[in-house]
Amino acid sequence: MNKPWLKSYPEGVPHEVHPEQFKSVGEFLETSFKKNASAPFSVCMDHWMTYAEVDQTSAALGAWLQNLGLEPGSRVAIMLPNLPQFAVTMSAILRAGFVCVNVNPLYTARELQHQLKDSGATTIVLLENFAKTLQEVIDETPIQNVVLTSLGDMLGFWKGRWLTFAARHLASMVPAFKITRSSPNGGKRVIVPFTQVLADGSRLTLKPAQTNLNSTAFLQYTGGTTGLSKGAVLTHGNIISAVLQAEMWFTPALKRIPDIRQVNSIAALPLYHIFALTLSLLSIRWGAHMTLIPNPRDINKFVDVLKKRPFHLLPAVNTLFNALLQHPHFSSLDFSNLCVSQAGGMAASVGTAKRWQEVTNCAMVEGWGMSETCAIGTNNLINTTEFSGNIGLPLPGIDIAIKDDAGHSLPIGQTGEICIKGPNVMTGYYNQVEETAKAFTEDGFMRTGDIGIMNEQGFTQIVDRKKDMILVSGFNVFPNELENVISLCPGVVECAAVGIPDEKQGEAIKVFVVRSDVTLTEDDISSYCRENLTGYKQPKYVEFRDELPKTNVGKVLRRELRSNK
Repeated sequence: MNKPWLKSYPEGVPHEVHPEQFKSVGEFLETSFKKNASAPFSVCMDHWMTYAEVDQTSAALGAWLQNLGLEPGSRVAIMLPNLPQFAVTMSAILRAGFVCVNVNPLYTARELQHQLKDSGATTIVLLENFAKTLQEVIDETPIQNVVLTSLGDMLGFWKGRWLTFAARHLASMVPAFKITRSSPNGGKRVIVPFTQVLADGSRLTLKPAQTNLNSTAFLQYTGGTTGLSKGAVLTHGNIISAVLQAEMWFTPALKRIPDIRQVNSIAALPLYHIFALTLSLLSIRWGAHMTLIPNPRDINKFVDVLKKRPFHLLPAVNTLFNALLQHPHFSSLDFSNLCVSQAGGMAASVGTAKRWQEVTNCAMVEGWGMSETCAIGTNNLINTTEFSGNIGLPLPGIDIAIKDDAGHSLPIGQTGEICIKGPNVMTGYYNQVEETAKAFTEDGFMRTGDIGIMNEQGFTQIVDRKKDMILVSGFNVFPNELENVISLCPGVVECAAVGIPDEKQGEAIKVFVVRSDVTLTEDDISSYCRENLTGYKQPKYVEFRDELPKTNVGKVLRRELRSNK
């Protein structure tokens, strides 16, 4: 197929990726652990952890898991925020030959039950803060082994004990729970503290895993904003390909750093999410370190952490960039070391990108991808000096096609569904044959549900999601366009546009606005829209909100806004 994007590649960036240099993600991890043993791996609440410590503790946990008698390929769930335990647990599962099932720690009992049942996970490692949620549904799940960790387990002896005490007794962050050892089938559950697992596992030997590039590494569940979440099957080959693709794309932006191992990546987005997960593995590939932010919603503490040491790579979603910009002290930080401001997970707005560059002198670089593509499928040129508004070029080894509903590829310049093929693309949805069949075209491209258009240089622009399109008097209106325009209106912090039923037009446009200026009125918004949008694109209704409903990753839930119109 014609690949117009290759002529737009930066000099020196390869066109293909070669994951076969590693046998598995486990080997990938062990290679970096050994090579960078004495180097810092992460810092969390001022406590540092080295690569050697991750190596030793993950080997102990992996050996303990193997000693449970789990079959190769068994699913092990991780329900942890951005604490040192996450990387240790993920590494242990993969090195031991099992499958990681990442679970959002803020799931409701209903959501947790669905994911544990659907994945078939028999073992879970979770922070005790969320144990009450597990207690509510554990009898309806296959879980037989529960490893409980506390906040301070890997944050140093004295400091860790104090943080655990404070979380339990001062901040009341750990609701009372009781998980019984008896399971409904008459068996006995294993319930054990994380620290005991590490101690017991240190006396065991981690056996080589029988995994290869085609083995499943992760069941990465989709956001589920349109219904029950589905588990994207990501192989070891998918994960390694995605990390190597990111390495090829991002490394040129860090040339001014004398030693790439000095790079400090900010891990504020939740590591259970594919975007943050892939970039954390990229940091491991570099032998660099991560600054873990357990609660990025506490913007005051987040900004305080950013003040403490130079940071070079800051990935975020648009809402997090926006929240930082609203903090009164953020603009006073030292941004001289910031090389990459990577936007993903949702569309970046022009208004936020403009303000970000003005404050940091670092252009926001937007990328695009999904859980099904191991995060990044396309990305803008990493050394760009201005926000482009498009999603960039396919990364090495990836093909993008714009297709019609019948699966036929459309010529350059025509609008259709963005479809993707590459070594980073999932093999399918776990135990969902019909959904998998619907997800792929006959020629092997995965349908993404995003509507886009590609130009002659190979850059793609997203028009919108199919399901979010608003039909006004027979005209298609795409919410992203409206939100980009309205976000530039003075006094607007963020906004979201949805379609609501209308007898005359079929659908009318309603815009929900969060404002920084309380004197901003509906008439002001309407007047701004009249100046910047053609008639059928102008909102009929404007509603001010203190905040917009969002997923835990920061995506605005338009569905919820539509249902509460």
